[in-house]
Amino acid sequence: MILDRRQLERDTLEAGPRLLGARLVRGRGPAARVGRIVEVEAYIGRGDLASHAHSGRTPRNATMFGMPGRAYVYLTYGMHHCLNVVTEADGAPAALLVRAVEPVAGIEAMRAARLAWTESRSRATPNDRLETARHRIVALGDELLASGPGLLCQAFSITRADDGVDLCDPASDLRLEFEPGDGPVAFETGPRIGMGTVPEPWHGIAWRFHVTGNPAVSHRRRRPSEDLGQS
Repeated sequence: MILDRRQLERDTLEAGPRLLGARLVRGRGPAARVGRIVEVEAYIGRGDLASHAHSGRTPRNATMFGMPGRAYVYLTYGMHHCLNVVTEADGAPAALLVRAVEPVAGIEAMRAARLAWTESRSRATPNDRLETARHRIVALGDELLASGPGLLCQAFSITRADDGVDLCDPASDLRLEFEPGDGPVAFETGPRIGMGTVPEPWHGIAWRFHVTGNPAVSHRRRRPSEDLGQS
């Protein structure tokens, strides 16, 4: 069942917990990759100094100002894509960064996609480091395949080409689904990750929501390159 767009039209801080437990889906049938969302971060309005919307509408962030339920995908550090789900009314720039999902189907396809992304960067990577990266992905626990916003996009083959996709359209190849047993879930809040030099109160505000005790939550790891926020 496709996620009801009305769940995302509400205040972002209400939409965040409701998005936990929803399913991110890429593809259809036996080849579909599916993961339960276990961690999100809120970015709200032009007043939020950590948000891409802070400096106004640009070609890069235009989707964030649009209809709720669309995918806002951006590239950070010239390397990692990050997936956001647009929230609130059309014209109000707000979104939830999807930080981590728990893989539930198509797990080996996710692993293969992670390997393909690593291979795509082979020209810029020494052979020994490339081989180490391959072995690490092969040995990685299923719960860590999409634990972190950049890793999630690798596992689901999400790129800037997906920017603007309607995640609430059942015909979309990339979409959000929700089954009756998927929620609500117990969750905790905490400060957003990867804020850099963003000042208070935006640096420490508790706008990150994550499923309590879930091993796929990204903040359990301490790898800064994988803990990417919007700032």
